[in-house]
Amino acid sequence: MEKLKSTLPNMLLSLTGVCVIAGAILAGVNAMTKEPIAQSKAATLEAAIKAVTPEFDNKPSEESYMAAVSDGDSVRIYPAKKGNEWVGAAVESYSKNGFGGEIKVIVGFDKEGKIVNYSVLQHAETPGLGAKMQDWFRTNKGNQSIIGRTITADGLKVKKDGGDVDAITAATISSRAFLEAVNRAYSALTGVDAKGAATSKSSKEGGNNNE
Repeated sequence: MEKLKSTLPNMLLSLTGVCVIAGAILAGVNAMTKEPIAQSKAATLEAAIKAVTPEFDNKPSEESYMAAVSDGDSVRIYPAKKGNEWVGAAVESYSKNGFGGEIKVIVGFDKEGKIVNYSVLQHAETPGLGAKMQDWFRTNKGNQSIIGRTITADGLKVKKDGGDVDAITAATISSRAFLEAVNRAYSALTGVDAKGAATSKSSKEGGNNNE
């Protein structure tokens, strides 16, 4: 078989063939992995919902809906039911005022509106400081824990802002942002405008390096 000459048309033809084959392979891999990835994400979400809500026997992810909050945005709510009776809900919420940017959480409430549990889904806070939020606000020490609390119209606030929640040591900004996300979740679920204080990046105290 005669070898193709190294001309521009032949090079373009070869590159086109390689691109077509590579595209076909990538499409095939995507088709094979799309469903498993979706199933994995669904299982992770279901586990997160179970971890923060009262026991349920429905499928909250299939009955979820969006609810508006006071700033014009909306968050997703996952209703938890047992025997067709509403027993609580998990709410995906967020704050964009973390020390490292956006914080995403899922917060669970019972049918009386009390906080059952929470999980931090995403954050970029400082390890050893703001990153402690994953466990800090459910630790039964001082006034750290928010578990079992009912949120009032004033919202949950750190002590520095006139509230009664102990902020993470040296991470006040992260603590404010976390509580803002929790307050937003409650507002979406109940329609009560819970106004927790959150500090924007431009107002970091004293220009120091602490969160």
